[in-house]
Amino acid sequence: MTRSIRPDAVLIQAVIAGALSFAHLHDLAAAAGQSGWKAWAYPVSVDLLLVAAWRRLRAGRDGASWTWFTIALTASLGANVATAGLLDLHHVPAWLRILVAGWPALAFLGGTLLVHAPAPALVDTEAEEEAESAAPEVEMHRTDTAPTAPAPAELAPAPPEPPATAPAVPPALLDHARSIADAHRTSTGEQITADALTARLGLPAPTCQAIAARLQLT
Repeated sequence: MTRSIRPDAVLIQAVIAGALSFAHLHDLAAAAGQSGWKAWAYPVSVDLLLVAAWRRLRAGRDGASWTWFTIALTASLGANVATAGLLDLHHVPAWLRILVAGWPALAFLGGTLLVHAPAPALVDTEAEEEAESAAPEVEMHRTDTAPTAPAPAELAPAPPEPPATAPAVPPALLDHARSIADAHRTSTGEQITADALTARLGLPAPTCQAIAARLQLT
């Protein structure tokens, strides 16, 4: 979408004023002995210093910006007044020639200081007040909406250990143990003990105990 360019009275006035000031600075520099391209460089130097100082003033007020803005503005106004018929451009005084000749070094110094000096930080009072007033609300909102830590789960009681169950005794093994017990009773006339049966079988103690329980041995 194209935007139509409309004439602005302020812009037109700025162009006219800049052109006149540019011409006056050129005429004064030429009258002070600066010929050729050097006379055209003087108005550029003055305007650049003026713009640089103004931008520093927009970024934050400090003494250096005001100083160089005043110097550039004085140079521009002085040229306008001097070329208005108050000064004989054919017989420029020596002090004016000295000022014009020394202007490049002065402008270079001012531009360097303005560019490389740290810009003061802007202090927005209204923004700070809004931030301070909003800070308690933000903290309160965070406190209200902060998720609560889940309560530690209660430890469940350990499940009871299952009762020990007697190992299963195969029928063939039970019959073998019964035959040993019967043979012992026949030969000795006494019932075999559980320990003697365990020694005869040579099996793990739980299995022998289960067999003794089945045979009702002590």
